Amino acid sequence: MPDGTFDLSVWLPEAGHGPGVLLIQEIYGVGEYIRDVAQELTRLGYVVAAPDLFWRLQPNWEAAHTEEGTQQSLEMVSRFDFAQGMDDLCAAFDHVKAMPGIEGAPGVLGFCFGGTMAYLLAGQREPAAVLSFYGSGVADQLAVLDRIECPIQFHFGGSDPYIPRETVAAVEKAVEGRPNVEFHVQEDAGHAFLNHRAPMFHVPEPARRAWGLAEDFLARHLPVGGGRQNS
Repeated sequence: MPDGTFDLSVWLPEAGHGPGVLLIQEIYGVGEYIRDVAQELTRLGYVVAAPDLFWRLQPNWEAAHTEEGTQQSLEMVSRFDFAQGMDDLCAAFDHVKAMPGIEGAPGVLGFCFGGTMAYLLAGQREPAAVLSFYGSGVADQLAVLDRIECPIQFHFGGSDPYIPRETVAAVEKAVEGRPNVEFHVQEDAGHAFLNHRAPMFHVPEPARRAWGLAEDFLARHLPVGGGRQNS
């Protein structure tokens, strides 16, 4: 970037090539959970890249999934410049798209803070598909939906203390009838319910259901082994 460089961690599948997935961090940074998700995606055959979006604040910063780590993470994101961060994310997407071994336009997957950023990125670039998990900022920027043409799948928890159920319902109403949008709410889950590294959040059964839906979505719109037109 004009004001410096940031790290983009990359994981390769056994084949060494495949469809790309830009994996966007939670507020906890590119930490152990994001690394776990990356490994799972490579097992499915994807090339995965996760940018360090907090690099201007503290390069390669990560926090524990604890009460203290959550407070540290919330303080970190309160200082985050979203406009600069989106520029970084667009640059990361363009870099991944041009990487050797990447087949077609990458997909995008984000959790929490990253779920919002993945949604916003879809309004500025043309990913093959987007998965947005419990993005708290989605409801505040629903106009972006009109700029998104790619398939996008939203996931929320129905008992999320950070994203009230009425806010989730507002997003659901806004996407109703849009042929490129899938919307899923796990009513028996709260925030970050997929995160098995966070005992304070993880809810195993809804996590299993949601990840199954996500894998199916990726298989349909970002298939490993071809069958998709390059963008």
